[in-house]
Order: sequence, then C-alpha cells, then structure tokens
Amino acid sequence: QVQLVESGGGLVQPGGSLRLSCVASGSIFRIATMGWYRQAPGKQRELVADMDSRGNTNYAGSVKGRFTISRDNAKNTVYLQMNSLKPEDTAVYYCNLRIGDTTIWGQGTQGTVSS
Repeated sequence: QVQLVESGGGLVQPGGSLRLSCVASGSIFRIATMGWYRQAPGKQRELVADMDSRGNTNYAGSVKGRFTISRDNAKNTVYLQMNSLKPEDTAVYYCNLRIGDTTIWGQGTQGTVSS
C-alpha cells in the first residue's frame, strides 16, 4: 500500500516562501501523476498543481507564476515551491497520487500566511 507523507508547512509572512515535500512509499511513484491540493477553512479542496510522469504540469490560475511543482523520481518525492505567498494561500495542503483508478492522499500539512 502506497503512503504519502508531507512536510514543510508552517507560518510565513505575506510575500514569503514555503517549500512543501511529499515522499511516497512503494515503486509506482515514477509512473504516477503527482499533485498538490489545498483546502481552506469553509472551502472545498482545490487543485493547486500537478505533474504527470512525463513532466507535464498544470497549475491553478491563482498560483501561476508564484508556485512551482517538481519531482525527483530517484527520491520518490514531489515538491511544491511557493513564493510571493498571500494570506489567501492559507490552507491545509495535501499531496495526491493518481494512477489509473487509484487515488491516494497524504495527511496534509498546514500552511499559514499571516503578518
């Protein structure tokens, strides 16, 4: 059973940066689509960014130009570099793995942007 473990959340001031990491167990990482989602209080979970096994990326309009998703297949790890953070980026960030009909979620990591 594949498990995802996120890290890197925390408290940062507006304009600051955070880098999230997600490590996957198992051997299917390199052929899976990896993504980051977020859920703010009182809102639905939304896609932030994802990257397929070929390196093709997809970003939410609200984060384009500020966030960058990347992956290291040798380390079974996907990253989310978040720059120029805004208070509205405050949310629990979830790592997601998709392959075929299988979707796996991490436990989430809190990112808070506040002065």
